[in-house]
Amino acid sequence: MTTLFLIRYGEIALKGKNRAFFEKTLLQNIKKALRDLAPCRIYRTHGRHFVEVTEGDATAVAKRLQEIFGIVSISPVAVADLSLEAIKAAALEEFAKVARPGIRFKVNTKRANKQFPLNSMEVSAKVGAHLLKNLSGLVVDVHEPEAVLDMEIREEKAFIYTERLPGLGGLPVGVAGKGMLLLSGGIDSPVAGYLALKRGVTLEALHFHSPPFTSERAKEKVIDLCRRLAYYGGKINLHLVHFTEVQKELRLKTPERLMVTLMRRLMFRIAQRLAEKRGALALITGESLGQVASQTMESMNVIERVTYLPVLRPLIGMDKHEIIALAQKIETYPISIRPYEDCCTLFLPDFPATRPRLQQVEEAEKALDIEALVAGCLEKTEVLTIEL
Repeated sequence: MTTLFLIRYGEIALKGKNRAFFEKTLLQNIKKALRDLAPCRIYRTHGRHFVEVTEGDATAVAKRLQEIFGIVSISPVAVADLSLEAIKAAALEEFAKVARPGIRFKVNTKRANKQFPLNSMEVSAKVGAHLLKNLSGLVVDVHEPEAVLDMEIREEKAFIYTERLPGLGGLPVGVAGKGMLLLSGGIDSPVAGYLALKRGVTLEALHFHSPPFTSERAKEKVIDLCRRLAYYGGKINLHLVHFTEVQKELRLKTPERLMVTLMRRLMFRIAQRLAEKRGALALITGESLGQVASQTMESMNVIERVTYLPVLRPLIGMDKHEIIALAQKIETYPISIRPYEDCCTLFLPDFPATRPRLQQVEEAEKALDIEALVAGCLEKTEVLTIEL
């Protein structure tokens, strides 16, 4: 049995002269996402993409389509030739699947093909009358219908459906440049990565680990988080930075209350170097304003001074409950709460500075060989390619 899905997108339609690029990228992403699921024919017309499933599990294809950024909604559709009689017959067959006595309904028509002899209202009226005549107990209600029969009359065929399955929306991954995600093993940064993907950003990820203080299981947790993000965004290069020597130096040579600030500044320096090497145009973090000591306005200001790259903070206005809810929705939460510490939780001072002053921080950094520490970390960086 063949199933045809009509795919809708939102923002892409507003992109003017760049629209073709966005549509082509979405088409490529759909092909990649479905390549191992079922034999499909994937094509596009003006304003719509279509996926035709000729065999295999159409339900699994629908679920996967709903998890591709750029898709607003999908509908399994019936197809009719461009004649009123063919449309009426297909509409009756399709609506009979959801009809029941007493159901309130309406017919909605979009006539993209202006050569069709009847306008949208006329088609809706004639098809609605055909349904009333052939299905008992229907009630017309154009204001609060329980069921809607939608029809799109396009250049090649008419498409008829009663169901809209919601998608993730956003933009297709790959249309907005590349970003370097600072990925810890916690709850926040994977959610920030997900939201960056939703705005079309291609991700590379960077994780700082400090063996033997952090375990292999902590590293595996981050790999699993990356794999979950790859489900939404495709292949991700994960850069594993050996951070042990940096943390030892900070503990030995710098004021305890400034350790978090100094550590974050070194992380940003390293992230910038990797971003330059990999062609990333921004750093992405899971920071939420006021959540911890390093995420006050003063702290972020001092930390960010070491990089010229823009720092994107998708979670900046979200509270912890909102972040956790989204982490649960995208299924990163069960991975994030595995009880394996990352380097950010090591050697934490009892009273970290929440309003560090730039002059103080720069003075403390004089005790460190910043360039040697950064170079040492980059030299020991391991790169893994994470795919589904």
